[in-house]
Amino acid sequence: MTEATIVIPGELPTLNEIIDSSKLHYMNYRDMKKEYTEMVAWLAKGKGPFEKIDLDITWICKDKRKDKDNIATGIKFILDGLVMAGTIENDGWKQVNSFRHNFKVDKHNPRVEVKIREV
Repeated sequence: MTEATIVIPGELPTLNEIIDSSKLHYMNYRDMKKEYTEMVAWLAKGKGPFEKIDLDITWICKDKRKDKDNIATGIKFILDGLVMAGTIENDGWKQVNSFRHNFKVDKHNPRVEVKIREV
């Protein structure tokens, strides 16, 4: 089984942050999506390509102030970044088998650890 891991520094925007930003100006989400998708793509360069994957995503947050469902919205940036990097061909049912979310706290080093496993 082929595996790869990427570590995204910091925290990705939550659903509430995306909605709030979009309300200020309709182009804000586009800019946000571009920034974070490209960051993930750069971190994923050279990983893969994989035919079909499982993802184990560990969201390591600075505190417990945000709801887990709000945090996990960042999977959109992760999957789109993996496609942009060529790690997977697409982020549809054919390429993404499953994903699991884990949550931890590290106030000094928030990050997102993404383990990619080919299935």
